[in-house]
Amino acid sequence: MVAQQTLPRLKSTYRDKVVPAMQEQFQYKNAMQVPKLDKIVISIGLGEYVQNHKALDAAQNDLATITGQKAIVVRAKKSIANFKLREGMPIGLKVTLRGNQMYEFLDRLLSLALPRIRDFRGVSDRAFDKRGNYTIGLKEQLIFPEIVYDKIDKTRGMNITFVTTAETDKEAYALLKEFGMPFRKKEK
Repeated sequence: MVAQQTLPRLKSTYRDKVVPAMQEQFQYKNAMQVPKLDKIVISIGLGEYVQNHKALDAAQNDLATITGQKAIVVRAKKSIANFKLREGMPIGLKVTLRGNQMYEFLDRLLSLALPRIRDFRGVSDRAFDKRGNYTIGLKEQLIFPEIVYDKIDKTRGMNITFVTTAETDKEAYALLKEFGMPFRKKEK
């Protein structure tokens, strides 16, 4: 007997609530035209690697704990003498989430991590790239409940990019809003 795998909460929300709402708002003729979340890319820049080589391992462990997936090391493409950077040196980490893992991460980000940010008033609605993708910059990894405060060596920021199949920023905004992204209220 094979165990039934449960669908992530936001994946079923997409199918049951987001698709009909987007079809109504943008007059799509069928459900396949509705934009969807393609992938989420989480990246950390490691400028401190030049002085502290252990920073790579610590950041990799943090990213693996947050995402549940091993991070890929991003290396410098060319040398820059002013930054003491040589070609091939590690300068960052990234993780690409797709499918069920992506929806699970998005659910944890929206319901657990973002509300833990001090003085949080919502995320900016200006971080779209004109192609339907959206990026959030976080100042510290401590907002994720998986990270234990006593076990980190340094607070590190990260960028979280939501890659969608939306054609325009307006469609991507509506898609993320339907998922429950807490965009900042516009002041009048």
